[in-house]
Amino acid sequence: MHTFPTQAVVLAGGQGSRLRPYTDDRPKPMVEIPGTGTPIIGHQLSWLAAEGVTDAVVSCGHLAEVLQEWLESAVDELPLRVTTVVESEPLGRGGGLKHAAAHLPAPDAPWYATNGDIWTRFSLREMADFHTERDATATLALARPRIPWGAVETDEFGHVLDFIEAPPSPYLINAGVYVFSADFTALLPDRGDHERTTFPRLARERRLAGFPLPQGAYWRAIDTAKDLTQAAKELAAGTTLPA
Repeated sequence: MHTFPTQAVVLAGGQGSRLRPYTDDRPKPMVEIPGTGTPIIGHQLSWLAAEGVTDAVVSCGHLAEVLQEWLESAVDELPLRVTTVVESEPLGRGGGLKHAAAHLPAPDAPWYATNGDIWTRFSLREMADFHTERDATATLALARPRIPWGAVETDEFGHVLDFIEAPPSPYLINAGVYVFSADFTALLPDRGDHERTTFPRLARERRLAGFPLPQGAYWRAIDTAKDLTQAAKELAAGTTLPA
């Protein structure tokens, strides 16, 4: 019987330029999901705590002080212990992840990580089981997003058969949620992008696993103003499970 990770890193340093004007005065994870009164990171921390995480390290960058002030003001209500780290210079996604991981309370234990703009609900424990069963060094959650345009289906002669509104993509994408074994941290670059270095190397060595999100699990990356609007609609329709 293995134990599940109890520590996590939240990558919250992005500029969020595609979410302007919301991100003019706050980092992307501090943007509120309309209708909830809670910023994205608040939902994430609640989810992590519900999945057994007791310690989270939040990696800050753009407008870090806004995020730190909110965490300090909410410290009594937060369901887990939170530490913040700030990059003194840009380290890239991989370097930022390594810098944050150095502040985890148990460096010899596995850990979760999530991008700071992901709003989702699924069982992290199931993902951790999947990771362990495959003896992986790293496991990434995989989502099948909906294509934002309508699709046209044709036959071999070029006759239009049907119009399909916002169909699911035929491809799985990196959903921005991870399980890492303790030895993953040492494989990260000190600066640069792990998705161009560490991940391809692990894939070649068959040490990288992909966990498809369970059927019906809610997942949305909050990248643009349109994503915020869509998240609010899904919340109103009861599609999602807010914290």
